[in-house]
Amino acid sequence: MEDREIVLSVQHLKKYFNVGKGSVLKAVDDISFDIYKGETLGMVGESGCGKTTCGRTCIGLYDKTDGQVLYKGKDVHTLMGKERFEFKKKVQMVFQDPYGSLDPRMTVSDIIGEGIDIHHLASGKTERQNMIYNYLEMVGLNREHANRFVHEFSGGQRQRIGIARALVVQPEFMVLDEPISALDVSIQAQIVNLLVELQKKMGLTYLFVAHDLSMVKHISDRVAVLYLGTLVELTTSEQLYANPNHPYTQALLSAIPIPDPEIEQERDKNKIKLEGEVPSPINTKPGCKFRKRCNYAMPVCDERMPELKDIGNQHFVACHYCDQQRKL
Repeated sequence: MEDREIVLSVQHLKKYFNVGKGSVLKAVDDISFDIYKGETLGMVGESGCGKTTCGRTCIGLYDKTDGQVLYKGKDVHTLMGKERFEFKKKVQMVFQDPYGSLDPRMTVSDIIGEGIDIHHLASGKTERQNMIYNYLEMVGLNREHANRFVHEFSGGQRQRIGIARALVVQPEFMVLDEPISALDVSIQAQIVNLLVELQKKMGLTYLFVAHDLSMVKHISDRVAVLYLGTLVELTTSEQLYANPNHPYTQALLSAIPIPDPEIEQERDKNKIKLEGEVPSPINTKPGCKFRKRCNYAMPVCDERMPELKDIGNQHFVACHYCDQQRKL
């Protein structure tokens, strides 16, 4: 893995929000990871764990509070002028809401063509129109769709338009912010398969943000598990699902439903049930953020945050209990 080109390197990234009266919401709290060329890094966790904020901060949509994000060795948050303009072309985002992310006053042709115009990718109207047609067909739509408005499309079709809009500027890296969560289940697999096909065809690198763990397993090469803005486990998709180490990851995976009532009923007896509510990310106290819901919490968990450590085979875990078990 070390020999592969690192496209995005995130180092001790923090993104805090001031929420009034001296309170601070720690949406992303000191996380580090790398994304390699051509891979898909899945990012999972409960709603509110900081997945979307992390993705947006990584590509400069949000200013960082601390830390560093390097895109091919250059700091994303210090890029200026021509470098920043080129960065915006090479890095794109597909948003969660296919209804709110597309301008209802613009035709599909105008939505997709906007990136072509901004980055001067076409020499004339004919080439511009042909590019729009090509990318519509690439995402499974027709040329006839170009002159329609977005209210005429279904959710799945709108997301395809959003993908075409991102692809038309020929990016290298894409943040996919829960691109299927607002879609019907029957459409979700189609969109994921399309993204996999496009990745192979165009050599794309993805950060895939989601909380559908079965879909993340299907599309991701590696998976990062977030809890309240901190990275608790990071490894390959195969290792994570076969041998989850962190108690939170184990609970998440045990909650994945199986489409067989008899197996699910039997399996329900062994599900890991987390007690209590998710703590507030505002003004968090020292120690492991998961300790109040963890069945293996120890005194040290109240005292200091566990470090993310490599337990072998590029499997990283941040857990005092796991550290203790490895020493026994």
